[in-house]
Amino acid sequence: MIVIFLASILLGAAGGLMAGLFGIGGGLIIVPVLALLFAAQGFPSELIMIMSVATSLATIIFTSISSVLAHHRLNAVLWNRILALGPGIMIGAAVGAVIADHLSSGVLRVIFIIYLLGVGIQMALQLKPKPGQQQPSKTLDLAASGIMGLVSSLLGIGGGTLTVPFLVHFQMPMRNAVAVASACGLPIAVVGTIGYAILGKDALQLPDWSLGYIYMPSFLGIVLPSMYTAPIGAKLAHKLPAEKLKRYFSLLLFVMAAKLIWF
Repeated sequence: MIVIFLASILLGAAGGLMAGLFGIGGGLIIVPVLALLFAAQGFPSELIMIMSVATSLATIIFTSISSVLAHHRLNAVLWNRILALGPGIMIGAAVGAVIADHLSSGVLRVIFIIYLLGVGIQMALQLKPKPGQQQPSKTLDLAASGIMGLVSSLLGIGGGTLTVPFLVHFQMPMRNAVAVASACGLPIAVVGTIGYAILGKDALQLPDWSLGYIYMPSFLGIVLPSMYTAPIGAKLAHKLPAEKLKRYFSLLLFVMAAKLIWF
């Protein structure tokens, strides 16, 4: 437990820094590293991926609050869009947790690997969402937000890589899209975390210090430093060639995907 806690502190510091620097959720890094840590410490194989996902999602609650407050102070959060997307996101997040609970660890790992590779390719090729012309309807908002919440909860991420392109497509400026996506990460994280805590309550072979599928030593270790390093990363993004660094970061995502394939 102490080894994982100390490793999680380092992970939280790195994850927060990268999240601030590249504008993506820390789940991209947190989930695969936790999976490797849990495997190295002998956690039951069928619990490794779902505990990694659940623990990552729980940490997003706090990083999302910090991010939303920062964007709100800049008047970038469009609360009417959040209210429109919120119900679908929460329903999707709850469904995602239930689906994850019924998937084998191997299937969940494959889904996450595919997602890692997809985001890695997007960052390596510098692909950016393009504005469209159509305006969203209530039905489309509900369907899209439900999918965003489901996928994010299933993978233990904040959903920015899904939400931002959707919002930009419907004419929202990138600055506001990033702010709204950050805010949408909060209901995803809260609902998903509650779901994983309840669904894992009676799971067999859970390690000590677990709250359902959430491993509390890792949760605490990640949250504490990430709330300090994320703002540092955001400041560095204005000083460093972030676009060029994204290509290097994409290599890290490919390495993470490879480690998940063969761990």
